[in-house]
Amino acid sequence: MSDLAADSVTPPTDDPDFKLRSLQEAYDKAGSYKASDEELMALYEQMLLIRRFEEKAGQMYGLGLIGGFCHLYIGQEAVAVGLQSALAEGKDSVITGYRDHGHMLAYGIDPKIIMAELTGRQAGISKGKGGSMHMFSTEHAFYGGHGIVGAQVPLGAGLAFAHKYREDGGVCLAYFGDGAANQGQVYETFNMASLWQLPIIFVIENNQYAMGTSTARSSAETEFHRRGTAFRIPGMDVDGMDVLAVRGAIEIALDHVRGGGGPVLMELSTYRYRGHSMSDPAKYRTREEVQEMRDKRDPIEAAKAELLKRGVDEEQLKELEKTIRSQVNEAADFAESSPEPEPSELYTDVLVESY
Repeated sequence: MSDLAADSVTPPTDDPDFKLRSLQEAYDKAGSYKASDEELMALYEQMLLIRRFEEKAGQMYGLGLIGGFCHLYIGQEAVAVGLQSALAEGKDSVITGYRDHGHMLAYGIDPKIIMAELTGRQAGISKGKGGSMHMFSTEHAFYGGHGIVGAQVPLGAGLAFAHKYREDGGVCLAYFGDGAANQGQVYETFNMASLWQLPIIFVIENNQYAMGTSTARSSAETEFHRRGTAFRIPGMDVDGMDVLAVRGAIEIALDHVRGGGGPVLMELSTYRYRGHSMSDPAKYRTREEVQEMRDKRDPIEAAKAELLKRGVDEEQLKELEKTIRSQVNEAADFAESSPEPEPSELYTDVLVESY
């Protein structure tokens, strides 16, 4: 545990609420993550891959190559990339809702098998059975992809319990949105996680709209990082449009949880540029609002500007753009050319037998 994090969880004897404020104070004091040029370039590359992949997925959906629901991650890239870049590979676990493609790409999972899953192909990461909303990779300790709003949160507590039971030192990262934050099962999970001091970080991706309803209209408490206070869970309010701010925050949260401090609730303020899903025309907000976010708060453009400021050659960034576009096109071609599952696959992977 870092000295900063260790100091932040040592409460004064006369202040029983110190723990609830300590992580936010530590984060405010530490500021953004001090990334090297190589680290920032890697974060930028991951965000750019997610952006271009999701744009391609949107095109393929429009062509009828992707069926069912499809929720794009465009605009929110800094959240998944900033958080998951700090996780310990093979040790920590992740679980999320239905806006899951970006989370899988941030985990370094092959874009080809993600795109194949989107198009319902046998080569997909869930053998073409999960589609956009239900992707899994037990190899990477990525447990979905869940279509039921908020249902992944108690499952995340189960993963955290497994980490604690096995004493493997792992932490579960459980994502959910501002809309899911109002679900009763989320609060039941907060209580259980705090009571059992589970190694879990609850991540609220507050993209300002629960489907088509703004947080101001749907939530009595819009400062979501305060939602864990009644359960003695410290909260962190983080700029989810700044990848280095996100990385700085998760470092402090992970130190706290790995040190036995119990669960943490992080609110990542972010923004989605597209509708809730591909079928959403997003008429509940103005074009000017979206454009202002693109112009002034875009996480990828901000990272690019920082790289240029540090002296990175612009031609290098242009070459990276070409490489990523080529990679995404290859993923799309792979998906289109891959066979669909055999009809007999309907009867496989339905249940697990235990003896």
